[in-house]
Amino acid sequence: MRMVTAIIKPSRIDEVLTAMSGIGIQGLTVTEVKGYGRQKGQTEIYRGAEYVVQLVPKVRVDVACDDAMADKVADAIAGAAKTGKIGDGKIFISDLQAAMRIRTGETGAEAIAG
Repeated sequence: MRMVTAIIKPSRIDEVLTAMSGIGIQGLTVTEVKGYGRQKGQTEIYRGAEYVVQLVPKVRVDVACDDAMADKVADAIAGAAKTGKIGDGKIFISDLQAAMRIRTGETGAEAIAG
């Protein structure tokens, strides 16, 4: 099993959700996060005063899947989240040691399957 974690622009979440249902992914977790990277924050104006926002708002998408689907999930997220501009985000794929569905007690691949 694998965990695919993507940090993307908040404006691209609807496209990513559509892409995930398009490849048969039925479950994922979305979290609002903030980050600092090459964008180096952004300048905002509030009540006439300029200030710098150091941490840029992003969305974290976590998808648990079997090994065979990990690359397909990553490619679908990359295609849906790409704008071609700085700040599009990153995708990380890591090994998932165990999973358990609390309601039924299923473990492993059965726990993450639809």
